[in-house]
Amino acid sequence: MSRFDDLVGKRVVIRSTVPGERGPSGGPALTDVIGRLLAHDGTTLRLERRDGSEVEVAVSTVVAAKAVPEGRARVRTRPALDYSPEELARICTRGWPPRTLEMLGEWTLRASGGFTGRANSAGVHGDPGTDFPEALARIEAFYAAHGLAPKAQVIDDTVWAGRFAEAGWRGIGGTHDHAVVQVADLDVVLTAPRAPESPAEVRLAPTLSDTWLTAAERDASGYDADDVRHVLASPRLVVFASVEGDQGIEAVARMVVTGEWAGLSSVHTSTYARRRGHAGRLLEACATWARDEGADKVYLQTMRHNAPALALYARYGFVTHHSYRYVTPTG
Repeated sequence: MSRFDDLVGKRVVIRSTVPGERGPSGGPALTDVIGRLLAHDGTTLRLERRDGSEVEVAVSTVVAAKAVPEGRARVRTRPALDYSPEELARICTRGWPPRTLEMLGEWTLRASGGFTGRANSAGVHGDPGTDFPEALARIEAFYAAHGLAPKAQVIDDTVWAGRFAEAGWRGIGGTHDHAVVQVADLDVVLTAPRAPESPAEVRLAPTLSDTWLTAAERDASGYDADDVRHVLASPRLVVFASVEGDQGIEAVARMVVTGEWAGLSSVHTSTYARRRGHAGRLLEACATWARDEGADKVYLQTMRHNAPALALYARYGFVTHHSYRYVTPTG
C-alpha cells in the first residue's frame, strides 16, 4: 500500500525537491504544490490546481505530503472578479474541452469536428510566442489540417482585437457575434432569493444522455458523436441537470467543476414550459452540487441580446466579467 493511497481525491500539499537546484542553506531547493490529488501510479502524482490546470510531481522527489482543508472549511483568497479575462478564458476552455488542443505560446488551437465555437477556435489569450503574422499562419494551417475554417476567439478591448481587425479578420455576424462572460461567487448565488416552489423535480445525472441533448436543442446530428461527447462530457466533474414534466424533459442545464471554478452552460427551457421558474431551480441545484464538489466561483456565457437570461443571472449575483467575439479571415 502506498502512502499516497489515502490522499487520492483530497486536497493536499506536496513538498518536493527541485532537481539540480540548491536552496538558501545549501541543501536541495524545495517547492510546494497545492491541489487535489487525482491519481498516482507509484512513479508520478497528478494534481489539479485551483484554476483546474493539472501538474505532475515525481514520487522520487516528494519530501512530504499531507491533506489540507477543503469545501466550505477552506479560506478563499481570490474572488471571481479578481481573475483576468485571459485567466478566465483558459479556465473556460478546461470546462468546455476540445477533442484536439495544441499550444501556440499561450494561445490554444482547439478542434472538435466543428461542434461549438469555443471548441473549434483559437483561444487568443496571452502571448503566442511568435510574431503576429506567423501566429495567423499557424492558425490557418491548424484548421486547414482539421478540415475547418480558421476562427479565433478574441477578448474584446484587448490589443489582439485590434490586431485581428487590422489583419482583415471580421466577426462572424448575427446574434452570436458577441458574447459576455459573467461570474459570481457561489456563496452569493446560494444566498440569493430562491426560485418559487414547484412539484417538478430537478434531477442531476453524471452522464450525458440523448434525451438531455435533444432537450437542450443542440443540433449534434451533423457531428461525430465522439466529438460531441468529448466536449460536453469528458471533464472529470460534470453534471447534466433536467426538469421533467408531463410532456418529458422541460428544461436542462450543464455544470462542470474544474478546480475551484464551476461553469454553467446549456441552460434551456422548452418554449411551452417557460415562466415556471425552471431555469432558476436548475441554477440553484447545479450551484449546490458545485459547492459540494469544492468550487467557490462560477462562470457562465450568454449573448448580449438575451435580456431574459441576463435578468435571471443578475438576480443570483452574476456580473459581466468580459466579452468576446469570434472572428474569421475575409477575402
